[in-house]
Order: sequence, then structure tokens, then C-alpha cells
Amino acid sequence: MTKLAPALPIEVDSETGVWTTDALPMLYVPRHFFINNHVAVEEALGAEKYAEILYHAGYKSAWHWCEKEAELHDISGEAVFEHYMTRLSQRGWGLFITEQIDLDSGTAQVRLEHSAFVYQLGKTGNKEEYMFTGWFAGAMDQILAACGSSLRTVAEQTQSAAEPGCDVGIFAVQPLTDAAR
Repeated sequence: MTKLAPALPIEVDSETGVWTTDALPMLYVPRHFFINNHVAVEEALGAEKYAEILYHAGYKSAWHWCEKEAELHDISGEAVFEHYMTRLSQRGWGLFITEQIDLDSGTAQVRLEHSAFVYQLGKTGNKEEYMFTGWFAGAMDQILAACGSSLRTVAEQTQSAAEPGCDVGIFAVQPLTDAAR
């Protein structure tokens, strides 16, 4: 069993009811509530369009989070990526494990165990965790930019535990090609 870092500090403002963790306002909702809303939007927009929207929003959010956390904790490089994986793992999405990361080449591979999407939706035969892909590229690109690299990346989900014969999700981060920029 993977051992997580100590529990997240959650502060609740007694006057406003606002929850904060890592100095960021948070929302605390049941898993089924979030995933039912996610599925409803996917059905309305189509999975491909919704995945595109989530990729860009997740990329931007991951960049911002990594930038602020790197500054707050005075960390850089791979330590920022690992800190991000730890925090994601502590928030109920599943356990995110960095299997490989190479900042010089702009590559990483992340394994997802105990996916909240798979727990809620089951074996659908689809890559259900596409919402996370932009997170990994956004985190990688912020780290690369902070290190002075002009290299930028793209992420994709290559496997999901929701697919037959698969027990974990796999995400790959690779450099953008000149054609994709």
C-alpha cells in the first residue's frame, strides 16, 4: 500500500464557511455529486469537446498551482512535480504515482491507482480520467519554464482502469512537436 504524506491541513472559516488548503479556497463535495455533473456535461457537449475544454482549464490551473507552491515551499524541478502528485493523491481523485520523469527530455509517465472515476462509474470500456491530462502537461510546463527551458509538452491518457483488462490508469507526457505548437 502506498503511504501518503500527512493529512492535508483544512481550515474552515467560522464566519464564512470557506474551506482552505494550501492557502487556496476549496470546495468539499461528495464524489457522486461531482462525477454525476461531469457525466452530464460530457453527455451535453460530447466527450471529445469536453475533454478539450478540461485539458486547457486543467493545464492553466496546474501551472498556477505549481508556480505558487514552488514559491511557497522553495522547491523546484522534479520536487514540484512530486509535491503536485502527492497533493492530488490526498484530495480523493486517486493515487498518482510518477513512474518516470525527465525534465531534460520533457517526458513523464504517471500511474493512477484507485481512480475516483472508476470507483463511481465502473468498467465502462472508456478512458474515463481524461480530465487529468492537462494537469500533467501544465505542471510539467510550469516546471520547465521556471528552469529556463523553452520546451513545452502535451499529455495523454494511454490506459484507464475502466478499460477491460486494465487495473490502473496511465498518462504520458511528451514534448510538443513543432507542428503541434
